[in-house]
Amino acid sequence: MAVRAMLRFQSPVYPGNSRGKSGKAASYCAELVRKRDYEGFLCTLLLPPESQNSVLALRAFNVELSQVKDSVSQKNLGLMRMQFWRDILQDIYQENPPHHPVALELAKAVQRHKLTKRWLTRIIDDREKNLDDRAYRNIKEMETYAENTQSSLLYLTLETLDVKDVHADHAASHIGKAQGIVTCLRAVPFHSSRRQVFLPVDICILHGASQEDFIRGSQERNVKDVVYDIASQAYVHLEHARSFQRKVSEKAFPAFNITVPLDSYLKRLRKADFNIFHPRLQRRDPWIPLSLYMRSWRKTY
Repeated sequence: MAVRAMLRFQSPVYPGNSRGKSGKAASYCAELVRKRDYEGFLCTLLLPPESQNSVLALRAFNVELSQVKDSVSQKNLGLMRMQFWRDILQDIYQENPPHHPVALELAKAVQRHKLTKRWLTRIIDDREKNLDDRAYRNIKEMETYAENTQSSLLYLTLETLDVKDVHADHAASHIGKAQGIVTCLRAVPFHSSRRQVFLPVDICILHGASQEDFIRGSQERNVKDVVYDIASQAYVHLEHARSFQRKVSEKAFPAFNITVPLDSYLKRLRKADFNIFHPRLQRRDPWIPLSLYMRSWRKTY
């Protein structure tokens, strides 16, 4: 069984890859997610078949928005791009999507699962607010951004699974916050190379770590202490999410597959003694596909 699961992950044939424009749009979304959100792509492959294409469309939409900040040279251009997606969303809910592959697939997902527009709008709104190149003032501000983006994506994933459960929503909220925190940590080397630091200012001040410390890739104890505090908060959110596990319907568990790569990164970070710049942390964990399969088989998150 494990061998077959590994082969499935490596298959170049994406779900819903049929002929015609619809098939091309589905393949475009799958390929975009595979290239830009590989762990999300793997997690999606373990969803029920009727949800896979819809979640790939949601993740492709999220990728498109997440790339705006790093792909524009001026904030005004970013604002225009966000408005472009806001207009697309409006057209989708008026059943008149433009001929854009992500828009076409997202429209199908909205129609098929009656997706809540508010969650999609919230992702755009907070991605837009994040166009400003400034650090989070505190961990609460970081969590709010994660809730409005990553948690919203999980709420939509639950809707594709036809899960309407307050406990599942609570779990999704905490997992999304953990994912947002981990995503920020993983991006530190990239942002530092561009002389940018977005980590919470209050935690940096607490440990006497300056932005310059991160920009030059310092491995001093105070820098590691900043990383430790932030990573610990992600771990706390994962534990909170798991405290609801007995109350959450198993039908919702596939939406929370993302906890596997989150656990993997936090464990590797701990082994690296919270040196955020350790080369090992820049490489993919080759065991993620097998770990995902095993977690799915055990029906836990």
